Amino acid sequence: MLTVAIIGRPNVGKSTLFNRLVGKKLAIVHDKPGVTRDRKMAPAKLKDIELNLIDTAGYEYSTVDNMEQRMWKQTQMAINDADVCLFMFDARAGLQPYDEFFADLVRKTQKPVLLLANKCEGKKQEDAIHEAYKLGLGQPIPFSAEHGIGFDDLYMELADIEEKKATQPTATQIEDDTNTEQNNRPIQIAFVGRPNVGKSTLVNALLGDERMLTGPEAGMTRDAITTEWTWKGQRFKLVDTAGLRRQSKVSDSLEKMSVESTIYAANMAQVVVLVLDADAVLDKQDLTIARKVADEGRALVIAVNKWDIANRREALERLNYKLETSLTQVTGVPTVTISALKKEGLDKLMSAVQKVYKRWNMRIPTAPLNKWFAEVQEQNPAPLGKNKRRIKLKYVTQAKTRPPSFYIFSSNPEGLPESYLRYLTNSLRQTFDMGGIPLRVTVRKANNPYVS
Repeated sequence: MLTVAIIGRPNVGKSTLFNRLVGKKLAIVHDKPGVTRDRKMAPAKLKDIELNLIDTAGYEYSTVDNMEQRMWKQTQMAINDADVCLFMFDARAGLQPYDEFFADLVRKTQKPVLLLANKCEGKKQEDAIHEAYKLGLGQPIPFSAEHGIGFDDLYMELADIEEKKATQPTATQIEDDTNTEQNNRPIQIAFVGRPNVGKSTLVNALLGDERMLTGPEAGMTRDAITTEWTWKGQRFKLVDTAGLRRQSKVSDSLEKMSVESTIYAANMAQVVVLVLDADAVLDKQDLTIARKVADEGRALVIAVNKWDIANRREALERLNYKLETSLTQVTGVPTVTISALKKEGLDKLMSAVQKVYKRWNMRIPTAPLNKWFAEVQEQNPAPLGKNKRRIKLKYVTQAKTRPPSFYIFSSNPEGLPESYLRYLTNSLRQTFDMGGIPLRVTVRKANNPYVS
């Protein structure tokens, strides 16, 4: 059973949601703010999820010992007891100062929070939904407690939290292995590249077994083959794929099917290892593959194979030049030199995979993200727009991970040059060490509080 606290400022619809989930009118609902003062608890159910639901008083700030201060203490107790908090705001009225102040307090509790943009019965509330990213509580769910909108999305989020709670290790298990939960989730790696660069040999070397058919002939692998494997306590799914030739050279129907299987495997993977031949690093086809990986939002590692027989100096110079000039959308890709045949460099390769996977899942805390945003604009302010007035960038928030995606809110997003957006993206990547993963940075129009 999940303990769920419904929180937010007064009159945003908390009691309406409480009554709907409980299935009866236990909490008084009125247009007058501040009707709810105490914590109200009741068993509830959302589809097949059993809930222990807590309705709370609307948050109002006070530093003296009065009723508002005592109401806030009741809300604090509810948050402390909860497995997850439903933070509600009124999308019809837009964000208010109390919403932002309360969100800062809630973030410090480190509790899971679902952000509900309540009273979203029409499209007029879209601006308020976008503006809510500035709260730093994740992606808002368009919602209407009164009209039953958004309950399917709420169910999916609660189901994920319930599943994580069910598999959460005990305190003793945490002491034994702080990475237990992560280790239980296998990382899926797809090995891709041109034909005959040694993908199958590499997978066999990692497994310590002749699992894949190998040989000097190109095109030995036809279908994507998945094998489970554990390295240093972490589970992996290794996916060996067929070699990718230039599309113009693919005419055989069987090869077309093999190509489709490889592309699907790469799209489903969390990390893609692009295997190169040391004597022909990052040719046109390799770059095409790398760009497709980045476009799909996968983490990327480059493995330069056959390093034992390569002209190393020439290969490194060519690799660095190609990375700097032709693969700018994923700057800082980890590159590892290996010999699959001699089983050299394999630990370095897997360490790079784990590191880039961690970056791919990275969520930057709100405080350092805002600090970076202020400093980067101070160093190089946004340029003038079409009306000869400086474009104002108001705030930034991380919308999601896998890959990390950010929204920047501006009064005039259409006028921001692509060059300045690239500058922000490169600075973000460098400041927070996010090399080897694609970053999604989108500029959105900030809501104008003076327009009704």
